[in-house]
Amino acid sequence: MQNLVSVGREQEKRAILFLKKKGYKILKTNYRTPFGEIDIIAYDRNSIVFIEVKYRKTKEYGAPEEAIDIKKKTHIIRSALFYLKYYDKIDSFFRFDVIALTPTTLRHYKNAFDGEGIDL
Repeated sequence: MQNLVSVGREQEKRAILFLKKKGYKILKTNYRTPFGEIDIIAYDRNSIVFIEVKYRKTKEYGAPEEAIDIKKKTHIIRSALFYLKYYDKIDSFFRFDVIALTPTTLRHYKNAFDGEGIDL
């Protein structure tokens, strides 16, 4: 039986293949900051895209995208701001996407969330 980390990495690879087929340029994977980790950072046309990948084997605990709560969004946004400042990209266009995976589906939500309602 696979452990959760290896399953997560496998699903992130699945998401990366999907993004590459769509023309995204992958900049970073599993990017760690003092605020948390961003699964995938990619470039799509004129935007830097911070992508959270969520996988659920079954719907027992809800859809994958439902697992991204306000706490997780806060970590992602803070980590993204860290990245933008570190690489001097703070004036760049950027967005937050979610890729939700099950064994048989892949759903890509562009502009899945923003900083509204989040205390940074």
